[in-house]
Order: sequence, then structure tokens, then C-alpha cells
Amino acid sequence: MKDHRLAKIAENIVSYSLDVQPEERIMIAVTDEGEPLARELVRKLYAKGAFPYVRLQRQQLQSEWLKGVSATQANQLAQWEEQMWNEMDGYIGIHGEQNDSELSRVPEVKYRLYVSAFQSIAEHIDNRVKGVRLNYPNTALAQKAKMPTEEFEEFYFDVCAFDYKRMHDAAVPLYDWMQRTDRVRIVGPGTDVSFSIKGIGAVIAAGKRNIPDGEVYTAPVRDSINGTISYNIGSVYKGHAFEHIQLQFQGGKIVEATANHTEKLNNILDTDEGARYIGEFAIGFHPGILHPMGDTLFDEKIAGSFHLTPGRAYEKADNGNRSRVHWDLVSIQRPEYGGGEIWFDDVLIRKDGLFVPAALEGLNPQRLLG
Repeated sequence: MKDHRLAKIAENIVSYSLDVQPEERIMIAVTDEGEPLARELVRKLYAKGAFPYVRLQRQQLQSEWLKGVSATQANQLAQWEEQMWNEMDGYIGIHGEQNDSELSRVPEVKYRLYVSAFQSIAEHIDNRVKGVRLNYPNTALAQKAKMPTEEFEEFYFDVCAFDYKRMHDAAVPLYDWMQRTDRVRIVGPGTDVSFSIKGIGAVIAAGKRNIPDGEVYTAPVRDSINGTISYNIGSVYKGHAFEHIQLQFQGGKIVEATANHTEKLNNILDTDEGARYIGEFAIGFHPGILHPMGDTLFDEKIAGSFHLTPGRAYEKADNGNRSRVHWDLVSIQRPEYGGGEIWFDDVLIRKDGLFVPAALEGLNPQRLLG
């Protein structure tokens, strides 16, 4: 794809998302498609006086390698790569995968040993290196969104080139409110769950880590969650499409989990001890993303959504939970999806996907869109 809008996104990433400085070392990692955007990024980085590095990966080839990988191989590769990642100042991940199901061919035991070997590197990239991830607007992503390719490209550039500085400023009141909140309650069809976020801290996500973006996140106190949640949109994990996920919590732990693939779901939650605890709670509000498309980078930002994430917590909003899993499961609370409410310390914060207090109304779609 040759599109002048790619240059705009590249400029936003380099100047706003990463705020690149001269002589910084920035890794651009491309999976399958995305080289036109990578070329724009290389040009912009050189113009800033930075040092770009590029890696190209093919998902089919990676899956074939993973099918036979040994613990010795995975650990050796992680050892080789650790020094490289420790010397990087920034990271840009361009995901142009053509088929999400490729990883479903990898045996679970092989995938787990690979993830285990690279866990410390993944945590370093997520928490101690500035970076951004985005999807490339290819035909596979358009098909996911159930849109003709040209229509999807218009949607993609509208939501990815959003004014994220404006979004950040509008999110500050929600951030402040979450910082001082103790008890959270979420209710909706099949959902009544309560937990504490006291003392965890909150983070505004508005274009600095993901494109598209639009959420404020924190984490529950690890053992504080009780109740039941029914997620009303599906999620793809390691090539498997999950629907109708319902989780029941006692003392923070997922004690019962069902879905269309209940056995596979529980296998994921049994990856390690932390996989049955929640590492993130986030409220999504991107005004241009209204419906799920089976892609987490988009779905977790849907206006009127929230996600409760089994697995690893982020260091910037840390409840101490550690896991090889970090699975953003999303539910939408707008009326066409069944509605719902979010309460902070007995104050109604959002009803049917719209923020209620006057201080938070700037995050409602009409206000964010101007």
C-alpha cells in the first residue's frame, strides 16, 4: 500500500507516541505485511537523528519453527536477544498477520516453553522500553472487520490518526477519579462483580503504547474480586475463537470458567497460578470504534466497553500478579449490547456506555468527536 496517510501515522508515532530523540535506538518489528509503514517510519526516524533497526517475521515460518522448538533452543535465543533489547530505547511493532489461526497449529507445550523463555524480555519491552503496537490495514484485517477493503482503510485511518493529545486531556478526570477510588462494581446481563482498586494507581492510554488507543487502566487488588462476569463479545487467543466466556470469582481467583471451548479456556487459565487472577481493569472510550472485529487492539478501545484481563499486571498499575498470560477480555455496555453500569464507591460512573458525572462527560463520544 502506498498511502500518504501512512506518513501521517508514522509522524504521529515518532513525534508523539515515542517522542523520539536524536541517537535513540528504535526497533521496528514487522510481522507479515507492513513494510510500507516501516519504510515511512525509517525515514522519520532518520530525520530525527535516531537509529532505526528493522526485523521482519513471517507468521507461518514462526509457527513451523515453534512446532519443533526445544527448551534449549528457546532459552538460547532469549539469551542472545536479551542484550539487544536491553540496549533499545524504543520499539514499534507492526502486526500485518494474514491468518490469526496459524498459532493454533503449535502444540501447547511448545508454546508455553517459548513464552516462558521470553517472559522477562516481554516484561522489559512492556514496562521499561517506550514503544507502540499497531496493526497494518491489510485485507485480512478488513475481513475481520467485515468491511470492504477501501471502507476499512477509511475506518482504520480515522481511528488510528485520532487527536490523541486531545483524548489524553479529556481522560485526566477519569484518571483522577480512579486514583482515589476504592470499590468498583460492574453490573449488566450475566454480570455482577465487585473489587477494590485502592492504592494500585491508574494509567491513561492515549496513543503512547497502542494505535488505536483510548482507555484508562488500573488493576484490582489481587484477592478482592468476587462475583460473576459474562463477556458479551468474543476473543481470539492463540488462533482459537472463544465466545460466551463467563468467569466466576471467589477471593480474586477464577474458580469456574465456561465458554464455547470450555476445556481450552481452562487450559489457558491453568497456564500458571497467576492466569486465574486479574491483572488489569480498563475502561475503553475511543469514539470511532463502536463494534467488535475480533482484534484486541481495536476491541479493547470500543466506546462504552471495559475489560477485565486474566493474567499479568503492568508495572505501572501493579497488583503483583505475574503470569505468562495477559488476555484482554472485553465486554460492551451500550444499550444495543445489553447495557450495564459501572460504580465507583457507590457513585454511578457510567450507564449504558455513557459517562454520567459532569466531570467525565468529555469522554462521551459526541464530546470527544467535537
